Amino acid sequence: MYPDWEQVARLVLTSRAMDIIEETKLTPAGEVLYQFSAAGHELGQVLLGLALDHPRDGATVYYRSRPFMLAVGLTVEEIMATGMAKVGSINNGRDSGVVYHKPGRGRVTVLPMSGDVGAQYSPAAGWAQSIRYYVEELKQEAWNGAISVALGGDGSVAANGFWAALNIVTTLRLPMLFFIEDNRYAISVTSDLQTPGGNIVENLASFKNLALFQADGTAPEEAARAIQEAVAHVRSGEGPALLRVTVPRLRGHSFTDNQAYKSEEVRREEEARDPLRRLREFLVPAHMSAEQWEALEQEVRQHIEAVVEEVRARPEPDPASVTRHILFEGEPQEQGGLLPEGMLPAPGTPEVRAETPARVNLIDAVRRTLEVEMRLNPRVLVFGEDVAVKGGVHGATRGLLRAFGPNRVFDTSLNEDGIIGRAVGMAIAGLLPVPEIQFRKYLDPATEQVNDAGTIRWRTANRFAAPMVVRIPVGYGKVVGDPWHCVCDESVLAHKPGWRIAIPSNAQDAAGLLRAALRGNDPTFFLEHRALLDASEARRPYPGDEYTLPFGQAALLQEGDEITVVTWGAMVYRCLEAAEAFPGAVEVIDLRTIVPWDKEAVLRSVRKTSRCLIVHEDGLTVGFGAEIAATVAREAFLDLDAPVARVASPGCPVPYNRRMEAHVVPTVERIRAAIEDLLSF
Repeated sequence: MYPDWEQVARLVLTSRAMDIIEETKLTPAGEVLYQFSAAGHELGQVLLGLALDHPRDGATVYYRSRPFMLAVGLTVEEIMATGMAKVGSINNGRDSGVVYHKPGRGRVTVLPMSGDVGAQYSPAAGWAQSIRYYVEELKQEAWNGAISVALGGDGSVAANGFWAALNIVTTLRLPMLFFIEDNRYAISVTSDLQTPGGNIVENLASFKNLALFQADGTAPEEAARAIQEAVAHVRSGEGPALLRVTVPRLRGHSFTDNQAYKSEEVRREEEARDPLRRLREFLVPAHMSAEQWEALEQEVRQHIEAVVEEVRARPEPDPASVTRHILFEGEPQEQGGLLPEGMLPAPGTPEVRAETPARVNLIDAVRRTLEVEMRLNPRVLVFGEDVAVKGGVHGATRGLLRAFGPNRVFDTSLNEDGIIGRAVGMAIAGLLPVPEIQFRKYLDPATEQVNDAGTIRWRTANRFAAPMVVRIPVGYGKVVGDPWHCVCDESVLAHKPGWRIAIPSNAQDAAGLLRAALRGNDPTFFLEHRALLDASEARRPYPGDEYTLPFGQAALLQEGDEITVVTWGAMVYRCLEAAEAFPGAVEVIDLRTIVPWDKEAVLRSVRKTSRCLIVHEDGLTVGFGAEIAATVAREAFLDLDAPVARVASPGCPVPYNRRMEAHVVPTVERIRAAIEDLLSF
């Protein structure tokens, strides 16, 4: 079935006209600040966009995907307002004008785009896995036949995210199409330096469970046929596919790129392959007259010019609004997570309802809370490395596979980009992913996905959000330490906008905070300190299956009159032990959550005691204690009788040797000495 060629022509002409007016007028005048031309890429993208006719289809795009966005329903007005950073843009002036998204609204959902090359692939894999989950686990036939598509250039096939997604969808045979637009250049670097020989299809010829297609993306009939075949293959349930379309890049990488690295011969060859010229040759006179083509060109050009004038007259977004939508503020996002579909459970209760005085350890509290919430909410999925059959390297997911099956509890490949990126796609699709990262250090390969996930709500002005709960064991071990498994690093995580962070010090708090995270509406890091997982001091009675502890509410563990000690995680117990030498003098506060942190509780205590010591395991330099110290110094300066002090690691990793470890991780002796020093000031 061939497309409506007049519609194809209108969309291709529209995209080209938008590029021309930006290149010749708007960008030179400073009205568009960031311009990426799609010239040469239009035909294949338009044909692909028109082929995605299932209301549950999902797609991820990149900075040259404007023709595709036009084809799937983003309006000229929305796109021009976005490029010109005016009111009515899709991101309210927050993101660059070539970073796109589109809520489903009965058509294909375009997941919020990343500015990182290759970061679009693993979220698309997450959407593909969500399709299967909705059909097989939730029995929602409306998702049957839907597919996920990721658009990318030839340069992106060298990226980590491409290979992460490729492994996910081929091992699981998920319904995903990789649409690779090969224009032979990644900025100035030729495609033979991205993949051997410059052809990703030839290099993937022996890849299992992957159908491969190629086409000239400038030849209308050939491109249309290949796109239809590739889409049909994926829709059939036979597994993923990759379609490589060859296209020319008729302009530079961006507006400032003069393409001096291309010879005149190359430029002439590319101009000869202009898909707009070839589309006209295909349509005139077989499908329309020359006069009809010219009339269509004029109509499109006039429409673009009128839209530019209308958008130019619009106001700019209110600068005061720029700090809104970093975290959930009470107004539901349009898409992503459970809230838009009314599936978010009730918040629970702050009342402790322990069934028995018997104490449980922290890891058992985590496991029971996960099990309870999974029984309550069928959209919760738990996954990561070794979480299914093994039950997690620390035992937090033991028994969950048997209880809930492999669609809901499953192991992943050893690729953290794929774990977190997949979670983003699932969250946008309306599921609640709970991925586990085995140790904090191993989150590093997923940095792009973490950063992108946290800013989705802000970047889309609350159109999208990606709520998830990422569980990570952190900190020194009770038996052995080393630089790879003993990282805390909460200060680095706290610097990532859009993420909440919990770090409970006992089983009761772990249950309450985990439940609050699972019933919340933001991406959350749930940090489980390794030294507390089975520690006797962290054991508490299980507080009940509805107990929820709000974020940003510190615990006053011990009252005192002369000094406030602020801490969290495993340092709580070392601080309490150190305080025993000063009866009645030391007030100990367990923050429990880092983002948000309970500023008022800390200030209230400091104003009473007039001294403040902050203790944390993470490094001293730019540790989170510095944020607290700066706040206390500014807002309680006149109440202080001594400088604000900190005890923390000296800024080197945790060593393997146990005696050396004691010189890095704060000890009771060091904390006691710091308290004594401040009390005598």
